[in-house]
Amino acid sequence: MLKPYYLLLFLFMYSLSYAQYDILDTGGPLIPEQTCFDVKHYDLNLEVNPDEKFISGTLTMTADITETSSVIALDLDTMLTIHSIVEIKNFKKTKINFDHSTGRIWVNLLKIREPGEKIVLAINYYGKPRVAKRPPWDGGFTWSKTSRGAHWIATTCQGEGADLWWPNKDHVSDKPDSMDLHISVPDGLIVATNGKFISEEVDDQRMKIFHWKVTTPISNYNIALNIAPYKILQDEITSVNGNTFPVFFYVLPEDQVKGQKFLPEIIDHVKWFEQLLGPYPFQQDKYGVAQTPHLGMEHQTIIAYGANFDNGSMTGGQDWGFDALHQHELAHEWWGNQLTNSDWKDMWIHEGFGSYMQPLYAEHLNGKAAYHKYMNSMRFFSNQLAIAPRKSKYGKDIYRAPIYTKGAWVLHTLRYYLGDDLFFESLQQFVQSDNPMQRDKKPSIAPLVRFVTTDDFIQTVEAVSGKDMGWFFEVYTRQAKLPVLISNVKDGVLHLRWKSPENLPFPMPVDVKLGMETKRYTIPAEGLKIPFKRGDRPEVDPDRWVLMDVSK
Repeated sequence: MLKPYYLLLFLFMYSLSYAQYDILDTGGPLIPEQTCFDVKHYDLNLEVNPDEKFISGTLTMTADITETSSVIALDLDTMLTIHSIVEIKNFKKTKINFDHSTGRIWVNLLKIREPGEKIVLAINYYGKPRVAKRPPWDGGFTWSKTSRGAHWIATTCQGEGADLWWPNKDHVSDKPDSMDLHISVPDGLIVATNGKFISEEVDDQRMKIFHWKVTTPISNYNIALNIAPYKILQDEITSVNGNTFPVFFYVLPEDQVKGQKFLPEIIDHVKWFEQLLGPYPFQQDKYGVAQTPHLGMEHQTIIAYGANFDNGSMTGGQDWGFDALHQHELAHEWWGNQLTNSDWKDMWIHEGFGSYMQPLYAEHLNGKAAYHKYMNSMRFFSNQLAIAPRKSKYGKDIYRAPIYTKGAWVLHTLRYYLGDDLFFESLQQFVQSDNPMQRDKKPSIAPLVRFVTTDDFIQTVEAVSGKDMGWFFEVYTRQAKLPVLISNVKDGVLHLRWKSPENLPFPMPVDVKLGMETKRYTIPAEGLKIPFKRGDRPEVDPDRWVLMDVSK
């Protein structure tokens, strides 16, 4: 065993080795001290003091050692103080050394641990957590008040990581299999959080303790506290697989009437997603919506909703006939929570797919014209960053890329190229592949929550369509710049030629309208010549299906 002086020096040198670590970011390349263990369970026992804007508690982590190591790395914002870390083994508690001089926690396990060993660590901590400056985009705690003066509290941390308010392994690639939350708040407040409600009790300090249990794997950033004097609205849904699961809406008392009117729309949204993608993934817990003092977030089984019952809150005031904010955050239960990127470089699978669901829902309600109008309203994005780079990314890095709008347009163009049957079959297969929750049988086990990559989606599309799709995704997702369609007319002939980034192969067909007839043309590498009659005025891609640089 190292002597205390040498141990502190050892841990200090570790912290210097990774001095570039940003406490306000999440993800990035894993380091050996992270890959050496796999989190199985978190138990968060936390007291929230709204008057003091103070939290204190204990996070207990159970993990399996996967690689030989004597040091592991966890994360916690430096705004919070660690009082102690204790290892629990055979009912014995051993205090162990750590360094928390940066946002990373270097934990010395006192001896070398081998693969197959299990460790249980209890981290006792306290402090005033970082206050969210612009939630949900800049995360932390939001300490707000309702219109009636009651405490209204929420957490958001997707861009920075859950270590803003509780200790954990801050990397999207390691979900705990399950999690327990024991949250204490002053009497009169209700805690709405992830998973299934287990119990509510009052301690000797007249604090209410709410116990919630998450029974399926969950991303750390999806753990969220929503605290207010909520009224709880409840209904249930019979799923496409025959199961019945509960739906809860935690609404402020002053908005209870509005909430009651909105609840049927919430249920309609869930049912539409089930028809499109398959069963709601977290039926054994719930589907929950909590009214929040910020716009919204996709916290698993407890969507944050702050659109104020305004259909245009997320779309610049444009009312599409449905609440686009709720529809988008609900989309993440499939695109983000059931299917999750193991690295932020594939975040377009969360945000691009989630954004594409809104024009599809507009089409469901009001037809193809509404769909195209919605898609055209989303056609704004830079060409400076690829939406699916091959190198590992941090959380905030990838959000500098146009993963929402360009991601949705990639799917829009893919639908055009494949046709509706193959396209929608590809979406369903991507979600439901190897999933025990099949439409024709009730599940006996939890849904398959799994990590996916852009390559996984490509393989699914190729398997369903029987087509080589590498060229399509190489240009649209791996490259920053868009392809340019060079088009000109000369002597009664329309000349078309693609100019793709890095001169990559790009055999994308386009529709051309001549007179009253629209025909699809494949453009070879050398270009295409289409003669037309005098009086006809060629229109290329008249319905705007193909993603291309229109500035040229």
